[in-house]
Amino acid sequence: MLENLSRYKILLASKSPRRRELLELLRVPFSVVSTGGIDESYPHDLPAHEIPEYLANKKGDAYRNKFSGKEMIITADTLVLLNDKVLGKPSGREEAIAMLHELSGKTHLVITGVSITTADKRTCFSVRTEVTFARLSDEDIAYYVDNYLPYDKAGAYGIQEWIGCIAVEKIDGSFYNVMGLPVQRLYQELKKF
Repeated sequence: MLENLSRYKILLASKSPRRRELLELLRVPFSVVSTGGIDESYPHDLPAHEIPEYLANKKGDAYRNKFSGKEMIITADTLVLLNDKVLGKPSGREEAIAMLHELSGKTHLVITGVSITTADKRTCFSVRTEVTFARLSDEDIAYYVDNYLPYDKAGAYGIQEWIGCIAVEKIDGSFYNVMGLPVQRLYQELKKF
């Protein structure tokens, strides 16, 4: 379906197994490259809703100087925003539990920024999804954190896991965006390339 991409060696720069699974759904041949060692800091005065796109571009820039001219690299960054507070990846059990307590019974925003970079072109975009959580008990939160170890996930949860089944009351936007890669929008952007 995406014959226009046949001239590129497509690379996904991500440690996330979820992003790999989602890109595979598009039936695009790609290879995974490491994202280790990339500085994921951002200016402190950057509006929170711009952070994911900024970081996706920063990750793309880290590879751009290594291109031979035939590569296309896809990079992404996801964050959870609760009342303009950024909830990134928790550093450990206590922080994961605290984040889930904060999200309990509230609506939050999940934003994924995506960058598609070649040697001579870049397309970037971000997708927003609102997620409403039911009230979670201390037992539910502890069970999830102890059994699913959500330390590699923004907001300390994976919507595709057990917690998504018991916590998500409502979702407004892309489910796949909450998983970490808005594949519907990515497909549209890749078609234009």
